[in-house]
Amino acid sequence: MELPGPESRNRHSAEVAAGELGAGSAAPPQDNALTNDFNGLAPRPAIGPGLRRAIAAGVGLVLAVTAPFAAAETVPVPKPSPRGGERTISAAEPNRPQRPPQQPAPPPVAKLTTPPEPVIPDPRRNVPASIFTTFDAKQKADAARVSAYLSSLSTLVGNFVQVGPDGSRLKGDFYIMKPGKVRFEYDEPSPVSMISDGQSLAVRDRKLATQDVYPLSQTPLRYLLSDRIDLLRDTNVVAISSDELYISIIIEERNAVIGTSRLMLMLGVKDGQLKQWTVTDPQGYDTTVAIYNLDTTRRPDPSMFKIDFTDYGTPPG
Repeated sequence: MELPGPESRNRHSAEVAAGELGAGSAAPPQDNALTNDFNGLAPRPAIGPGLRRAIAAGVGLVLAVTAPFAAAETVPVPKPSPRGGERTISAAEPNRPQRPPQQPAPPPVAKLTTPPEPVIPDPRRNVPASIFTTFDAKQKADAARVSAYLSSLSTLVGNFVQVGPDGSRLKGDFYIMKPGKVRFEYDEPSPVSMISDGQSLAVRDRKLATQDVYPLSQTPLRYLLSDRIDLLRDTNVVAISSDELYISIIIEERNAVIGTSRLMLMLGVKDGQLKQWTVTDPQGYDTTVAIYNLDTTRRPDPSMFKIDFTDYGTPPG
């Protein structure tokens, strides 16, 4: 899916002259780790606004996350030691409640050192275009399963690999805190970063010292960042399919100005977890994002999702 172009009234860019920064000026520390070249082409002196929009669209629809959802475990609360004057119950006394043996903590899940191989959709695939698409009982059950999984997530941290329309691959880390907050950190040498504060999505280029801001409500990220979602009720689902490996759901959006775009979510049949998503922009180009090493217990620092609307980074030169 492609975000609004430069002519959009939602785009705001700012250029910071090199002379306006002091000798000791530097990019904000929280952005030093954010890098990624979406097109995977040879290094260029700067990344243009078209590429920044492509990265935004790619991540927005490729926000599928692949790893098992960790269920919370009840941990016994230790009892405080008795204060002075209080009577300690002896183990020999009758009616002493027996505390069940504490279960050992589950071993940590081994992290993948090699990113998963994304499943690239067939570009010749056909999707039903009828607005009167109906689904059978199994398809509705699959959609309900995906909706329940997405709604169950509150925080999610992990790694991703992104495959662009030209086959180029980019990797990085992502952080999600519902509702509405996400941060994508691309590996070097990209100077681009993406941050959503729950209302706006900012695509920053530290090298060019520019920042493009879009309403979160106009990006496909909103489906993944909603507190609760019912796909069949809240989106325009045009296709639901499954095989021995994946449940696939395609969501279509039509815009009179931009055109028609699609988002395909893929979840594992066995574990019911999000594995990847593919965004198809109005021109028919696909961007696929696969996620792995997911952690649902780690809570990101809220300051990671703050957008600085005045300081965009150190300009080139």
